[in-house]
Amino acid sequence: MARIPVHTVASAPEESKEIAGKLEKRMGKLLNIHAEMAHSPVVISAYHGISQAIAAHGTFDARTKEAIALAVGNQNGCEYCQAAHTVSGRKAGLTDEQILAIRAGEIDFDTKLETITEVARQAAASTGDVSDAVWQAAVDAGWTEAELAEAFAHIAANLFTNYFNHYARTDLDLPSAEPLTT
Repeated sequence: MARIPVHTVASAPEESKEIAGKLEKRMGKLLNIHAEMAHSPVVISAYHGISQAIAAHGTFDARTKEAIALAVGNQNGCEYCQAAHTVSGRKAGLTDEQILAIRAGEIDFDTKLETITEVARQAAASTGDVSDAVWQAAVDAGWTEAELAEAFAHIAANLFTNYFNHYARTDLDLPSAEPLTT
C-alpha cells in the first residue's frame, strides 16, 4: 500500500498543480508516481526540473533513454519503472525481446546500446562508480566523453524515480513488466 497520498490535479497542493497538470496532459493520465510526487511541491518540482533539463539539452534518442531507464530500473528492482519504461520503450521502437534483453543485461543486438546500459547499470549498482573496463568499452563503442557525462543525468533521473517508488511504495497503475526468466 502506498505511503504517500495519490492526488488528482484538483486535490494536489496549489504549488504542485501546474506541474501535475502538465504531467497528466503528457501521459494521458496522472500516473500514481506523479500523483504521489504532487503531495510535495519540492519533490514534483525536482523531478520536473531534471526532466526539463534532459528534454532541453539532452542528445540521446528515445530508444537510448528508454534503454538506460530499463537497465537502471532493473538494477534497482523498481517494478513500477520497469513497467512504465516497458510501455515507453515500445513507443521508442524497442521490441519486447529487446526490452527483456536490456533489463536482463544480455544485449546482443546493439553493441553501442549494450555498453551505455552497462555503464548505467554499474553506476546504479555502485553508487556512481563505473570500472575503467566498462567505461573504456563504451568509449570503444563510440560514446563520447560528452555523451558519457550526459548519461549521468539520465541515470540520476531514473535513480530519483526508482528510489521514490521504493520510498513511497507506489501502487502499480500500469501493466506489469514481463518477469525475467534468467
